[in-house]
Amino acid sequence: MKATDYLSKEEIKQFTARSDLMGWWLVASNWLLIAGVFAVVINWTNPVTVVLAVLVLGGRQLGLAVLMHEAGHKMLFRSDRLNEVVGQWLCAYPVLGDVAAYGASHRVHHRHAGTEQDPDLPNYRAYPVSRASFLRKIRRDLSGQTGFSLLRMLFGGEGRNLMLREGEKTNAEKRGLLVNAALFLLMLALGVGGYYLLWVVAYLTTYPLVARIRQVAEHGNVPDLYDPDPRRHTRTTYANPLERLILCPNRVNYHLEHHLLASVPVHHLKALHQLLLQRGFYVGHEGALAGSYLEVIRRAVPELNRAPAAA
Repeated sequence: MKATDYLSKEEIKQFTARSDLMGWWLVASNWLLIAGVFAVVINWTNPVTVVLAVLVLGGRQLGLAVLMHEAGHKMLFRSDRLNEVVGQWLCAYPVLGDVAAYGASHRVHHRHAGTEQDPDLPNYRAYPVSRASFLRKIRRDLSGQTGFSLLRMLFGGEGRNLMLREGEKTNAEKRGLLVNAALFLLMLALGVGGYYLLWVVAYLTTYPLVARIRQVAEHGNVPDLYDPDPRRHTRTTYANPLERLILCPNRVNYHLEHHLLASVPVHHLKALHQLLLQRGFYVGHEGALAGSYLEVIRRAVPELNRAPAAA
C-alpha cells in the first residue's frame, strides 16, 4: 500500500507544501496559550486554577514537543534555517529537547514502524495492559517519577524513558536550562517569578502523562503492530476541543496520516484525513480509527470495560 494508491502526485504536492506563515502562527499560538494559562492562574490563584494550570501546561509542553517534531521533519517552516533556529529556541529548548537529535531518532521510528527495529516499540508493545498496570504507570507519571527519570537521563544518567530515545541526549539540554532560566527571569521581572514553578511541576508530572497517552493512542493495542501497512500498526484518534487542548495539540491526533505521508505538515493533516476517508482508505481498517481518547484508553485497558461484580 502506497500513498499514490489513493492520492495523485499533484495532491501529494499540495498536501506536503510548507508555509512560513502557518509555522509562525503555530509557534505564536502555542506560546499565547501558555501565557494565557499563566495569566489566569496569576489573577485567580486558587487550588482549582493551580491544578488546571498544571494540566494544561503539560499539554502545551507536549504542544511545543509536537512543533519540535515538525521542525525535526523540516516541515514547520519552508526554510531549513527557520526550522533549526525557531524550532530549537522556541519549541525544543523550552522542553529540554533538541530538534536535530529528535529528528534523526524519530526518522528511525518511521523507517522501522511495524517491525522489531522500531526504537519506540518498548513504549507500547505491551498493550493491552491490566488496570493495575495502567494505574501504576499513571502514578509514576503524576508522582514525578517519570519526569525525574527523564531529567537524570538528559543530564548524564543511564536507563530508559518513554520520552527519550537513544541518541537524543546532547549538550542541547544546557541551552534548554538557559531558556528556562530566561523564562523564570522574565516572570521574576514581571513580579510573578514564583508561578514559574507551575511550569516545572507540569514538566515533571502532567507532561509525561499526556505524552504517554499520546503514544498509547498512536500505536498501543493496534490491529497488528508488526504489519507494514500503517492502517494496521498506527491509529488516528478523533478529538474534541478539550482533548485537542491537552492530549493532542497541533493536530497530532492524525497520526495514521502522518505515517502514510511523513512530509505532510500538521496543518494539512485533517484535510488529508477527510480526503482519504472519502476515498475509502479506512474501509476494512476501522480499528485504525478511534472516536475519542477515552475509547483509546478503554481499548488499551480492557478491564475498564467490565461491569463490576454483583455484591
